[in-house]
Amino acid sequence: MAPHRVPLARRSLLVVPALGTLLATSACGGGGGAEASAGGSTGFSFTYATSNNMESPYETLAKAYMEENPEISIDLQPQPNDRYGETLRTQLQAGNAPDVVQTVPGAGQDRSVLPLAEAGFLEPLGESAASLVPSGEEALYTHEGELYAQPVDFTVTGFVYNSTAAEDAGVDEFPDASQELEELCGRLTGEGRSVVAMAGAAPPNAGLTAMAVSATRVYADEPDWNEKRADGKVSFADSEGWRETLETVIDLQDSGCLQPGAEGAGFDAITNGLAQGTSLGAFIPGGAATEIQRTAPESEFVIEAFPPATGGDARILAGPNYSLSVNAGSQQKEAAQAFLDWVAEPEQAQLFAELSGVLPVTGLEDVDLSATEYAPVADLLENGSYSALPNSAWPNQSVYDALSTGVQGLLTDQRTVEDVLTAMDEAWEG
Repeated sequence: MAPHRVPLARRSLLVVPALGTLLATSACGGGGGAEASAGGSTGFSFTYATSNNMESPYETLAKAYMEENPEISIDLQPQPNDRYGETLRTQLQAGNAPDVVQTVPGAGQDRSVLPLAEAGFLEPLGESAASLVPSGEEALYTHEGELYAQPVDFTVTGFVYNSTAAEDAGVDEFPDASQELEELCGRLTGEGRSVVAMAGAAPPNAGLTAMAVSATRVYADEPDWNEKRADGKVSFADSEGWRETLETVIDLQDSGCLQPGAEGAGFDAITNGLAQGTSLGAFIPGGAATEIQRTAPESEFVIEAFPPATGGDARILAGPNYSLSVNAGSQQKEAAQAFLDWVAEPEQAQLFAELSGVLPVTGLEDVDLSATEYAPVADLLENGSYSALPNSAWPNQSVYDALSTGVQGLLTDQRTVEDVLTAMDEAWEG
């Protein structure tokens, strides 16, 4: 029997206000940046991506801020996750974007900080934001010497694993090597289960799956692989690690590790499969374990590192996945910056972690992970055996698009490994 894991969102070590108080305050309506009222009330607008109908951690933060600052009203403008980047760019180009916007580090996505800053859409931030940027990752937030985004989370991306379903299936321990995993897949397939639930029809999950595998196949041996690629010293096509990454994805399918019809499945295949125990795990951000646990309270979920090849080193992807920025065209920059300063405080970092199931962006060294869902990867985090999401350091969104659609093509036998690697190199060169 696996030791009982207490989800991080339930742990008392995080000092947060009572949620009942936070939820009592409603966000004020209205579009665009809120102007100062005759009564002295000021406000601003705030947009972020959301993928479900539950209250977003950003919404709860905003309500807590308004509770502490009754003179402030925040116009919340959530956007569907699958259209968020496109919508944000359209708003910024039209000059009607909200004052505070959710972004992501680096340059590899449509909502990434660096291209938005280069286009003049974002406002430089202050010292509170700089204090949260992980050492060595400043380049993912900085353009021409100015900082344009404030990280809000520390997300572990690996393999979210239903340990209760695994025990029911007679699996005592998570496999130490991918060969053992593939052998397990063959056994469970005959029992109507799969080890992996994959949303093959959703490019983001296809791409994330490959990146999670690359942690052990590429970045365990060459943590600076992205820097080498930027310097022209390596390429995807010539990388044995990236070739092995894509071959591993094919092996997962051929070994029966993926659920039937994975190539045509959406995200519901992951949430339903893990909640119902028909699949043991999925390549998704660790915070998703908290969300899925709400729908399957009888199950326990942990975050595992995808097993390396025999003799290889374990590694995970971890670091800030999301950030907040200020619209350069905002008429409420002072109010927006004050909010970001407040979000940067330790109490708010801990609140966001509790609400979203991620780890706090600051003070992580003081968090005891031994009895949480992160226990299986606690040593890797402590030892620094992790890398940021690879695409955060890629020069443009097209590289990740080539990987995501390429993995989809591998699952449907419409692409070869060579095709995908070549396409990624071509996208890198622009």
